[in-house]
Amino acid sequence: GFVANFISEPVLVGFKAGIGVVIISDQLPKLLGVHFDKGGFVHNLMATFGAIPESSLPTVLVSIVTMAILLGLERLSPRAPAPLVAVGAPIAAVWLLDIERFGISIVGTVPTGLPAPIWPDWQLLNALWPAATGIALMSFTETIAAGRAFAHADEPTPAPNRELVATGIAPARGAFLGALPAGGGTSQTAVNRLAGARSQLAGLVCAGVALGTIVLLAPLIGLMPNATLAAVVIVYSVGLIKPAEFMAILQVRRTEFIWALVAFVGVMLLGTLQGIVVAIVVSLVALVYQVSDPPVHVLARKRGTNVFRARSSEHPDDEQFPGLLMLRPEGRIFFANAERVREKIQQAIAQAQPKVVVLDLSRVFDLEYTALKVLTEAEERQGGTNVSLWLAGLNPGVPDVVRKSRLGKALGRERMMFNLEHAVDTYRSRS
Repeated sequence: GFVANFISEPVLVGFKAGIGVVIISDQLPKLLGVHFDKGGFVHNLMATFGAIPESSLPTVLVSIVTMAILLGLERLSPRAPAPLVAVGAPIAAVWLLDIERFGISIVGTVPTGLPAPIWPDWQLLNALWPAATGIALMSFTETIAAGRAFAHADEPTPAPNRELVATGIAPARGAFLGALPAGGGTSQTAVNRLAGARSQLAGLVCAGVALGTIVLLAPLIGLMPNATLAAVVIVYSVGLIKPAEFMAILQVRRTEFIWALVAFVGVMLLGTLQGIVVAIVVSLVALVYQVSDPPVHVLARKRGTNVFRARSSEHPDDEQFPGLLMLRPEGRIFFANAERVREKIQQAIAQAQPKVVVLDLSRVFDLEYTALKVLTEAEERQGGTNVSLWLAGLNPGVPDVVRKSRLGKALGRERMMFNLEHAVDTYRSRS
């Protein structure tokens, strides 16, 4: 379930918008009453636009009426069951007025009765397990992404491991009745959520209605125009596309805006799972890049205080001490960035030509072995140039690691300070 933690909020925004566009483009042919061989997203979109002149006017009218009922009732009477009315009216029109004769396609025959139990054929296990693994991964990824995407602020965040267990149990039981693998669907969730679903009770009601439909109402469902079904899905999928959320991300961080765009385009061009995997990979690559190049700030002290901050042209009055260079690296220093941190420290030393370099490690929560070795080698090099290295502000746990290393033995207690203020006082007392 920890994989779900790599789906960031910008990725979710792009994922939802991409899913919305894919759902709408997939339903447009039914809305227009046209047919063509399905392909990828771009192919389907181009084929849809190319087929507009062949649109069925009666089908388009049914689509418009369905959308008008949905949007009109939601605006005029929000508590009315708009989807039921929007679906029921066209079914009644097909039943009573025989509008099918105008070329309006309907769902058609829906099988009735309950499925018979079936025992698995274990001989197929070797042939099916690779595809089954992929289906399971796709199902879980889309389930948890849909769950997080549609969760409101006042609702608990879906627990990935619980969702994983549930998404495994459901198809395992359904398999004995010949059911398709179950999972969370985005278009179904969009319709369900906007219809007012807020708890598992909605699923139980849906299951009960589905059971009643199989046994009693299947002939009526078969009379539903495909255009009506498409119109319902499209109306509730438009809400997934929120340009304002993209703009809000862009105003804060352009990098994460790119993640959202990658998820958006990836879902459209590659499909649901592949698109979100690409977005996650891009997110991880961007994070790796950020971690591999941590900042190392040159510090100065705000005059008259014990506040140390990055030296800046905005604060020309901040105090600096001749011969003392104060540096503050940030984040975890480990094998992926230790060499880069060393380069930045050496550049700062070459520019300042100090007698003492104080590394403020208050923002460093961990020093990995490679980082300690790099710092040790740097201290040994600077020792030959009469530049002394001090450490200050070590986080809990870090001092023990430093003392056990060659660096700790070389520095001794006298060059490991409690904080920067202590280091400055010590330096000034010795100067």
